[in-house]
Amino acid sequence: MGPLRSVVLCGGGTGGHIYPLLAFADCLRRHDPGVRITCLGTPKGLENELIPPAGYDLRQIPAYQLPRSINMSLVRTPDRMWKAARAAGQVVDEVGAQVVVGFGGYVSVPGYLAAWRRDLPIVIHEVNVPPGVANRLGMKFTKNVAVGFPHQPAQAEALRDARVVGVPLRRGIAGLDRAANAAAARAHFGLRPDLPVLFVAGGSQGARSINLAVAGAAKELARNGVQVLHVMGARNEPVPIPTDLPVPYVTLPYLSQMEIGYAAADLMLGRGGAMTCAEVAAIGLPTIYVPYPHSNQEQKRNALPVVEAGGGLLVDDAELTPAWLERTVVPLIRDPHRLAAMGAAAAAYGRRDGDEALLNFVYEAVAAK
Repeated sequence: MGPLRSVVLCGGGTGGHIYPLLAFADCLRRHDPGVRITCLGTPKGLENELIPPAGYDLRQIPAYQLPRSINMSLVRTPDRMWKAARAAGQVVDEVGAQVVVGFGGYVSVPGYLAAWRRDLPIVIHEVNVPPGVANRLGMKFTKNVAVGFPHQPAQAEALRDARVVGVPLRRGIAGLDRAANAAAARAHFGLRPDLPVLFVAGGSQGARSINLAVAGAAKELARNGVQVLHVMGARNEPVPIPTDLPVPYVTLPYLSQMEIGYAAADLMLGRGGAMTCAEVAAIGLPTIYVPYPHSNQEQKRNALPVVEAGGGLLVDDAELTPAWLERTVVPLIRDPHRLAAMGAAAAAYGRRDGDEALLNFVYEAVAAK
């Protein structure tokens, strides 16, 4: 088939939906600078902060969070969904879309409905187990379901026939050579080139329990020559760090270019979000995963396969204490052979080509329509 002329992308609410959407949009544009890319979003979503600055057209439609139980909100859902799907349909018609690709978040549902009503191919990309509510609903309208990780089809019946394509990652991350960029990355943050670096990041919103544990271990880590690069999370209150440490301890509220942090690091400590798992595995960064405890355990399911492959360690949030960090991080980060083995295992599990694999899947779906 010929090149795609117009594609509508749906995904909003959280970075876990928006970052793969943007990486896929970049891949589309790389293959065909002339392709028209239109993104659907809601007025309040994080997509407003991320998509327009990346150079993509964002169209706002009314979208409503899908209720998870039977209540008055569910009774009103058909009327609300009709309005949202009609608005999405107007965008689809205006841009002459050939396919709708959704990454989850409730803004995706109106896009799926609009494509279904027009008999357009729908491609869904899902990174979690179980699948999100929006994508589960979308799966009623299409068989074209792609997933980010090989464990997903085995763990969720709804994903049994899905194509494993990996997670679309930004080129700056997918193409990162950590060793080649380590010295420049450390210099960027004012870290020493001759001592190991623990990179701490609890996701875009941070993680207070992680922040407190690392701050509590700061003196012992520093006494053992371990530098820390700590992204606190813009929405978290800063945690005080001891002063007069013998080695650098650098704190940041937020880091937009995570690849610089990854390049500076010997070892990472973070949550188990799908994007984090996909990124650190792809680049072979040994990681201690502390899955978010207040959920359906999806972060633990995300992290467990790479840990079982030898690419990291897993610790429950409740067990993450300063003493645990001192016992675990110091011997690990000072053992380059063990770190190298863990990094190689992570890289063997991870994928750097999720954007290209998803694009091929989209081409197939359009050609088969």
